[in-house]
Amino acid sequence: MARILAFDFGTKRTGLAVSDEGKSFAFPLTVLNAAELLPFVQDYLKKEKVDTFVVGEPKHLSGELSGPREALNNFVRYLEKQYPNIPVHRVDERFTSSMAMQTMISMGTSKKQRAQKEHTDQISAVIILQSYLEQQSFRRM
Repeated sequence: MARILAFDFGTKRTGLAVSDEGKSFAFPLTVLNAAELLPFVQDYLKKEKVDTFVVGEPKHLSGELSGPREALNNFVRYLEKQYPNIPVHRVDERFTSSMAMQTMISMGTSKKQRAQKEHTDQISAVIILQSYLEQQSFRRM
């Protein structure tokens, strides 16, 4: 069975998460700097079967896109062109960073560890993917 690969995309770092084969649970995968992202995806797809990409889409409270819009759109276009048989779904990622921070606090993570943005990016990717998985589960009902 195939997995779902999710991205908390950023121009400096991108957090990645992956689903289990049953597509019920999201797990942290890694955090990569911008130069490592595309080669990692290519290598990962050689080793693991992925049938869906999920990309977090940053938005303001008003619903308008925020953040590095052009870079995000370029990344999505790259995925669509390079892997035409793998659909790309965008997921609203409003509040994922604050949810990630609250998750780390509830886990007892130290202030020093919470200050490391990599932790937030990775947990945000998990939250984005879990949100997508839950949406899909409700649609099947």
